[in-house]
Amino acid sequence: MRWHVHGERSLYSSEWVELALVDIEIPGGARFDHHVVRFPRPAAGVILHDPTRGVLLLWRHRFITDTWGWEIPGGNVEQEETAQEGALREAIEESGWAAGPLEHVCTFHPTNGVSDQTFHVFLARSATYVGEPTDPSESERIEWVTVARLADLIRTGEVRDGLSLAGLSTALALGMLEPSASASMVTKMPL
Repeated sequence: MRWHVHGERSLYSSEWVELALVDIEIPGGARFDHHVVRFPRPAAGVILHDPTRGVLLLWRHRFITDTWGWEIPGGNVEQEETAQEGALREAIEESGWAAGPLEHVCTFHPTNGVSDQTFHVFLARSATYVGEPTDPSESERIEWVTVARLADLIRTGEVRDGLSLAGLSTALALGMLEPSASASMVTKMPL
């Protein structure tokens, strides 16, 4: 059953987010205002995977939830970029590693009951170290994590953000990540 939209008005708008009040009517006749958060740009992330190193993760603090967690590199796609180009740029900015060719893992709407935000996740089966992250404020440390440890990090709640959790869980469920040969290691330099 489809909800009918009668109109929409903006309550707040910035380059990052818009809050709208949407006049909707649901099947059965009830009509009311529904708050909707609109995002002008999608977000994209990349799982950097190397069979000898594992998966590259960033240890980050998120002030909004006041939590620490492991994340894949990712962020907003710029207006002139494709989702793939945004994922490639974010990998270099946040980790200092350039992703190899990308494969699509999943595209999803994390909170489609209240927002139109779109996340794209890609997988790179190779990565090349190109230097220090261009945005060192993005993480406290960068670590290559074995695929076996990755499942434990997800299970114990150490991977908390939606982009990383959905992307990594999907890649694991679809068998896209080969087991890692080496132990987990902390690095910002190539091994």
